[in-house]
Amino acid sequence: MINKQNLWFLTLFSLVLVLGVYYVTMPNELLLSNNSKTNVTTSKKTNAKTTSKEASSLEAMRVSLEEERNDEMTSLQEQLTNEKLTTEEKNNAYEQLKYLNSLQGKEENLEKKLKENFKLDCFVKIKDNSIETVCISAKHDKTLANNIMRSLQEEYTDKMAITVKFQKK
Repeated sequence: MINKQNLWFLTLFSLVLVLGVYYVTMPNELLLSNNSKTNVTTSKKTNAKTTSKEASSLEAMRVSLEEERNDEMTSLQEQLTNEKLTTEEKNNAYEQLKYLNSLQGKEENLEKKLKENFKLDCFVKIKDNSIETVCISAKHDKTLANNIMRSLQEEYTDKMAITVKFQKK
């Protein structure tokens, strides 16, 4: 005989199972569109709170880099879900995804460091062993560029090719 406790357990377990299967079989496009909507609303809130005015050129660079990385990430995610690829190819795609995520985090940390140390709005792009930096500054000084290069190099043990470009406010 089934008592009430067992009946409730089976009912809730079957509900969780159905929702899990539904989530797993849901198309990726639907999930990505939902995430982008929430990211837009949270970015609007954070942008309203910040008082500094960044140049639109820096924002354009960030958006283009983000689009480029998102395209790479979606192609890598498609490789991960492709059943025809070997496990080694899937592992390589996963490692590249992890690398892209770590690059994104390093770039954000470097931008934050430059903002704290030099009070400059900057854009940082890391590619292989090079770092491209664009800073908004009224002063275009060689010593400032040299100090920026040194502070960026402090974060790495290997020698990096660092370029610093200045744009006027």
